[in-house]
Amino acid sequence: MNLQYTYLLDGTFHADSRVWIYQSSRLFTINEALQIEEMMNQFVESWQSHGAPVKGAAYLFFGQFIILIADERATGVSGCSTDSSVRLIKEIEKKIGVNMFDRTALAFAVSGESDNYRVQLLPMAQLQYAVDNGFISADTLFFNNIVQTKAELENSWIIPLKDSWLSKKISFAKSVS
Repeated sequence: MNLQYTYLLDGTFHADSRVWIYQSSRLFTINEALQIEEMMNQFVESWQSHGAPVKGAAYLFFGQFIILIADERATGVSGCSTDSSVRLIKEIEKKIGVNMFDRTALAFAVSGESDNYRVQLLPMAQLQYAVDNGFISADTLFFNNIVQTKAELENSWIIPLKDSWLSKKISFAKSVS
């Protein structure tokens, strides 16, 4: 898996555009990804805030992350329009049979053969154990799904664990024996 994704983002969206990231509990199949893309495209085409069209975009990255973006300089996003996006994600959950709201599942880009990456999920409760036993390190790439703007998505979504908010919750002092 190639971790380059920023070139796929619509360049007409302002850097302050709002971002929501939803992580699936598993990798989508090709058939599921096609269904999701269709659902996302239909949603974005009809996304509205107080009757005005939202300048929005939706992406499916790495077969596991749904990203919604709204450029609020064009139209502000209200609670109702945010609720409609959550309904879309819940509809995807139900149709595909995945969990898109588990905030305790952490995602890492783990290097595999030929420097290809794959997404590996880890329960937050096992984070320190994974570090202590060398499964992940301070330099392991972490999907920081709490980014809130397009600029943060471009610059702070996939970052080394040591540079994330999680670094305050763990110790990197132990070494693997």
